[in-house]
Amino acid sequence: MVLPAFGQRDLFGGAITAVIPTRLIDASDLRQVPDTQEVFLCPDSDVSIIFEILERVQPDDPQDAAKFHFDSVAHDNSALSSSVDSVFVSSSPSAGNDTPSPVTLIGNQLVAKFNRTTPDRVRILLALYRVQRPNVNIDFVVTCNVPINPALPDEQIAGDQAYQSAKKDFEQVVQSLLIVDYGLFA
Repeated sequence: MVLPAFGQRDLFGGAITAVIPTRLIDASDLRQVPDTQEVFLCPDSDVSIIFEILERVQPDDPQDAAKFHFDSVAHDNSALSSSVDSVFVSSSPSAGNDTPSPVTLIGNQLVAKFNRTTPDRVRILLALYRVQRPNVNIDFVVTCNVPINPALPDEQIAGDQAYQSAKKDFEQVVQSLLIVDYGLFA
């Protein structure tokens, strides 16, 4: 098996950089994307990675804030149900840079898509970077959505493989993400 090729991408005009799979397509080449988001799509699946600048949410505890953002994603997805598997603080991205250490959340949502009668299970990988500096107080959130529809045993295996691959990609993104220019948040 050939491992996916990765490359550093400039996000938000170069104010943030991250190493992401080169096979991902920039959604802004296909449709309108809000200025506060960068969205990348996997061309051979429904997997997506979203980078989003958000207003800082009320829970001061970073793990509670990550759960808040997860619940917000569930609401936006009109999820029938959602559950959190784990929440943990990841190691700092790179020595010598003051990018905050992310809080990572792994969870599941049941989402009915495209008027289907059977909802899809969507694995959600979420990383929260709490950015706090003079005159800057925001939450930067990276979300990876991995739909898994276990209607058939073969699809479950394919879904598990897609999830493991997406999880490795997500971990690479989270570990490599650097905030280069905090002026982005001013």
